[in-house]
Amino acid sequence: MSKIVFLDVDGTLIDYDAKCPESAARAVELARANGHKVYICTGCSKAEIAQRDLPELDGMIGANGGYVEDAGEVVMHQALSLAQVRHIVDWCNERHLGFYLEANSGMYINSWFVEQAPEAMKKYAMGKGASEEQAAGAGQAFIDGMIRTDELYRDDVNKVSFILSSYQDHLDSKAEFPDMECNTWGGKDEQALFGDLGPKGITKKHAIQVLLEHLGASQADTISFGDAKIDLSMFELCAYNVAMGNGGPEIKEAADYITDDVNEDGLFNAFKHLGLI
Repeated sequence: MSKIVFLDVDGTLIDYDAKCPESAARAVELARANGHKVYICTGCSKAEIAQRDLPELDGMIGANGGYVEDAGEVVMHQALSLAQVRHIVDWCNERHLGFYLEANSGMYINSWFVEQAPEAMKKYAMGKGASEEQAAGAGQAFIDGMIRTDELYRDDVNKVSFILSSYQDHLDSKAEFPDMECNTWGGKDEQALFGDLGPKGITKKHAIQVLLEHLGASQADTISFGDAKIDLSMFELCAYNVAMGNGGPEIKEAADYITDDVNEDGLFNAFKHLGLI
């Protein structure tokens, strides 16, 4: 029986230096050759994914569920409204918070992000196991892939990530934006370094439901892989769930199976364990 596999990206399909282990790419290739479908299910928008060296896939769920694509066909795209983006941009600028607007056309940043992102991304990478030198390089590479502009009131934004000066910024965002989904993401043990804001009701779980309906496929044939709390909504829906060895405690507690770390052939070993390859 062919399966439909959903892979988180950072910390699952690729490591925290944004590199895809050769064994992970091979696992995806072999699984697809065996008739299984493999999709990424990520917080990243399409522009960010386009910068990654990923194996060939059947499609993607992006923006934490705001964008669904199957074999090049856009199945769903739920973006923030222009009014919502304007509200976020003004709120972040008033608080001097660096942010990036995640759109399929690119990632657009304000001037505060240029100043604050190197340190935030360094903490993120080091928290995930990178050396200080590796972390500094990864942070700069992340910024280099973005677009600095004053034209930040846009109508094509999937979601917005902003750098937290403290956890209070996230709590304040929940009060300020009750019409949106408010999350955090970060480094070691999912330390909150960034907040993010997206359309209300949009989750990875919802996006998988939309894709399954489009495919005419059964929930019983689904398998998901993740490493962070944001992946728990995938686990709520999919029939079988795998946590990466480098994952946080909550995702491991919710998993049916815990595989090895992303850089210790975790994906390949799990695909083999599950009979996908």
